[in-house]
Amino acid sequence: MQGKTVLFVGAGPHQRRAIQRAQELGLRVVAVDGEPGAPGLAAADAGEVVDFRDVEGVIDVAAKHAVDGALTVSADRAVPIVAAVAEALGLPGIGTETAHLMTHKIAMRRRLAEAGVPQPRFAAARDIPSAYAAAETVGFPSVLKPADSGGQRGVFRLESVDDLEANLHVALAESASGEVVLEAFHDGLELNGLVIARDGEAEVLTLSDRLRPPGVGFGVGWIHVYPTTIFGDALAEAERVAAHATRALGLRDGIAFPQLLVTDAGVLVIEVAARIPGGQMADLARHAVGVDLVETALRFALGEPVPDELARPQVQQPLAIRFLTASPGPLPTGRVLSIGTLDDVLAAAGVVQADTYLQVGETIRPVRLDGDRRGYVIAVADTNVEALQRAEAAARLLKVEVEPA
Repeated sequence: MQGKTVLFVGAGPHQRRAIQRAQELGLRVVAVDGEPGAPGLAAADAGEVVDFRDVEGVIDVAAKHAVDGALTVSADRAVPIVAAVAEALGLPGIGTETAHLMTHKIAMRRRLAEAGVPQPRFAAARDIPSAYAAAETVGFPSVLKPADSGGQRGVFRLESVDDLEANLHVALAESASGEVVLEAFHDGLELNGLVIARDGEAEVLTLSDRLRPPGVGFGVGWIHVYPTTIFGDALAEAERVAAHATRALGLRDGIAFPQLLVTDAGVLVIEVAARIPGGQMADLARHAVGVDLVETALRFALGEPVPDELARPQVQQPLAIRFLTASPGPLPTGRVLSIGTLDDVLAAAGVVQADTYLQVGETIRPVRLDGDRRGYVIAVADTNVEALQRAEAAARLLKVEVEPA
């Protein structure tokens, strides 16, 4: 890979670390982002302020710098842009059709249904009349989502038609295509999966528990636990469904991020992304199974072979990730007056990584969106239970003083 040039579409904090890793591997990095202050722009060898919704603008940047490959990290909305750049310039990529299927929830659900992949009952809507019809099909409780958004923006649990009427306009506003999907709500254990597809064969790299808070933030993953607590037939079924869903959506070469729900009715697919996920999942892969997802993604983007050591677990290390959130998490609510150092957190038993995004003057609110996660602690141990205990204990060592709201 050394000496080649790669384009990063999106240059936020998650992308910055991936950009730095690409440079460590000997690559020249070009980054595009619509925000002039995006940290990855300064870290890249060449940074261009271009809104990645401007497909032709991004293609022009890629052509000007003669890039050898393109990718994104964490940014779901950038996945179709990366695919379009690759197709326009004849670079390796997942294809625009697969990119659409793996970023548009309605198209995704329809393709999964055609392939017989188990999933919640669903229906699409664009306005109040079609939303009423969708509610008749799906019933209550249900989950309302924009068709093409992320970060838990515009996601609501609905208990009645009144909830639908109250929240539909917000969900529609978060969708670039002006569409929403209603899905039947199921209780169960949610799982994050990492799947590596090579030459059309999909293999599960990790399955971890994705724990969520109660209340309005029910969709936010605030704790990850590896390995998953399911076992036996349930584990085998989850692995089968994750691989089946990845193949059904057409991903032949790349990283997939399936999210599953283990219910009394079986394992259901919530959605599948075609990218390195956010939420420290790349760190989970590195610490838990010894796999560098960034190098893996770069190799796919450049059309280079992905060896077994980047596609299969090399070690097995139980761990837990505890995100720093407010109620009912470890952070207080209110306007931040001061933030202590991470020294005590990093020195705590089993902690291998921690960070905080808090800034003095911001207001910490009860968790509602992914953006309400204001840092994280990763801890390892001999068991996943002990790792979670260590991560929880360490997270509470960060001293944050607030002015109560």
